[in-house]
Amino acid sequence: MINLPAPVGAYWTAANAGDSAAATGCFAVDATVQDEGNTYRGSEAIARWIEQTTRAAHPVVEPLRCAAGPGRLLVTARVSGSFPGSPVELEFEFTLANGKIAKLEIK
Repeated sequence: MINLPAPVGAYWTAANAGDSAAATGCFAVDATVQDEGNTYRGSEAIARWIEQTTRAAHPVVEPLRCAAGPGRLLVTARVSGSFPGSPVELEFEFTLANGKIAKLEIK
């Protein structure tokens, strides 16, 4: 079991359970997410991204390993769901600020 900072652990717990409202609440109001070549800015855009991703792919994320730096966290995770090539390992780079996710880049 990987010990993740509270907002990251809460985000994946909520997202894996399909609770998009709780997952969105883990992000700062002005946060950004970069995923599959798209950038989502602010709570409303991030909520839509979470809802669309959940509906389309039903992803489940399992963190495998992580490395932490000041205010940043790089997590390698196995993502499975109803999408071609499932499961895949992806890199999630989180920037944290004031107990929230300020930025997430998925590579």
